[in-house]
Parts: sequence; C-alpha cells; structure tokens
Amino acid sequence: MDPYFIAKWMHILSATLLFGTGIGTAFQMVWAMRTRQAQTVATVAGGVVLADWLFTVPAGLIQPLTGIWLAHLQGHPLSAPWLLLSLALYVLAFACWAPVAMLQIRIRDLAARAARDGASLPEGAIRAYRIWFILGWPAFAALVVVFWLMVAKPTLW
Repeated sequence: MDPYFIAKWMHILSATLLFGTGIGTAFQMVWAMRTRQAQTVATVAGGVVLADWLFTVPAGLIQPLTGIWLAHLQGHPLSAPWLLLSLALYVLAFACWAPVAMLQIRIRDLAARAARDGASLPEGAIRAYRIWFILGWPAFAALVVVFWLMVAKPTLW
C-alpha cells in the first residue's frame, strides 16, 4: 500500500479524533457544570477523563508523528515556516491540555466525593473548572490555526 496514503489517512483520522474529542468533551463538561449537581459533574467528568485517555492521548501522539512523516514524504523541509509554526502551536495546545487533563481529574474526584457525601459541588471544583475553561480557548484556537496551516501551507517569511 502507498505510504503517502497511509500517512495521510492516519493524520486525518487522528486530527479528527483529537479535535472532535476535544470539542465533544468540552461541550459535555460545560453542560454538566452548568447544573452544579455533584453527581452529574462526577459522572460526566469521569467520561471526559476516560475519553481523553482513549482518544485524545493516542491521537495526540500520532498527530505529530504522521505530520512529520507526511512532510518528509512530500519533500517539505522541517524548517518550512508553516510547519514550524504548526509545531509551535501544537506545543501550545499541548501546554494548555496537560493542565486541563489534571484539572478534569480534580473536578471528577471533588464532584464524586461531594456526591458520595450528599454535599454540594465544592468551590474547589468550580475554581478548577474556571481555569479549565480558560485554558481550553488557546488550545482550541491553536488547533484551528494548525488545521489552516496544514491545508494552506502558506509562505509566511
């Protein structure tokens, strides 16, 4: 089978999983947090954490590897400005996602403890959610620009 076809298919599939899981889990977390119900937040946050491990992490690892493979197969130097910017934005997205992943676990655990105790959603979970929400925006924007750079491959400098 054609290596370019395999690399491109894997790259598109992993990008779809990475972006789609991110959007889907973000929507679910926002929707759950709006309820301020500890049991709802615990259940949804548990699913969000699981989805990250099942989909986001593998796709996030495959994405740069297949991207570099595609660049090589197409003869693009790794020093191409659009590619360097793509990689920098990918690192920015990861730098936002890593603490988000930890915050999701914290939110899940705090909400689960509150649900077990019959208590309200604790302020610590709400604070963690606010930081989670803020960090999601630069990660989202960075990946949107990466998508554009991958398609357009513009001359930047």
